[in-house]
Amino acid sequence: MTKTADFAVVVRTPGGPEALEWAEIETGAPARGEVLIAQRAVGVNFIDTYYRQGHYPWPMSPLIPGGEAAGIVEEVGEGVTDFKSGDRVAYTLPIGAYRTRRVVAAERLVKLPEGIDFEVAASIMLKGLTTQYLLNSSYAVKAGDTVLVHAAAGGVGLLMGQWLKSIGATSIGTVGSAEKAAAATASGYTHVIDYRAEDFAVRVKEITGGRGCDVVYDSVGNDTWRGSLKCLHVRGLFVCFGQSSGAITDFKFSDLAGGGSLFATRPMLFDYIKTRADLTLRAADLFAKVASGAVKPRIGQRLPLRETAQAHRDLEGRKTTGSTILLP
Repeated sequence: MTKTADFAVVVRTPGGPEALEWAEIETGAPARGEVLIAQRAVGVNFIDTYYRQGHYPWPMSPLIPGGEAAGIVEEVGEGVTDFKSGDRVAYTLPIGAYRTRRVVAAERLVKLPEGIDFEVAASIMLKGLTTQYLLNSSYAVKAGDTVLVHAAAGGVGLLMGQWLKSIGATSIGTVGSAEKAAAATASGYTHVIDYRAEDFAVRVKEITGGRGCDVVYDSVGNDTWRGSLKCLHVRGLFVCFGQSSGAITDFKFSDLAGGGSLFATRPMLFDYIKTRADLTLRAADLFAKVASGAVKPRIGQRLPLRETAQAHRDLEGRKTTGSTILLP
């Protein structure tokens, strides 16, 4: 039988989108406890650009970026009992998803329920699970809370708007254009602020009658953190879960005191799905939200896997809305 060639997008030296290279690779067979997957869709996330640029350490070189994907089980290794050939599965891992086929530890996989296709799954495994833990565990949002979300028209932002609406929270989203404002409004945000047209911190205080927010979810980082702290009420929580505008470098604990005994946290998804029990519990909650229609993932862009460099250019240029999917 003729072996099918496998390909991946690799990075040999940290750099810009041009560092992403299409290359033929060897996949290999699954070892004990592993599963071989033929990938059908791969998600793109800002964290992929951090790895590409070398901001995060590489566990191997050359690097294969990519944090979420979905596909079909082709083969299972010895000792695997939860999966079989033909199963529809998805996963999120820090790196390694930008490839046509992949071997993954079975304990890191989840089965896809009927009604959730590969593209939707690949768009929500990282972003959707991020939304789930942010709104349930970093801060347990409840009905009546006032919440600020930056990058409200991004992949996570659009999911958060819908999820917050289902909870009954008052949600405020910031965006950078009229088009993105429309997308954020359509996803359920109570209020949307175009930060290019007005000072979001001033507007938040107007919206909240001077009280401020219970929590701010900030994935932008350097450009927004000071304003984010101004948007919180006394003892409010600042959740920084990304740095699309650059890392926060001049933050001091006195900034929290000056804002009114504020709290701050820098959570990471993989600390919240460290065990299989955590992974399956959060995935089940996410899939239930999608199945109920409360959360409807939006895929804004689809590109061939070999055009990943363009996907990164668009993402870093803030030209995308919703999720970007790569098709192997």
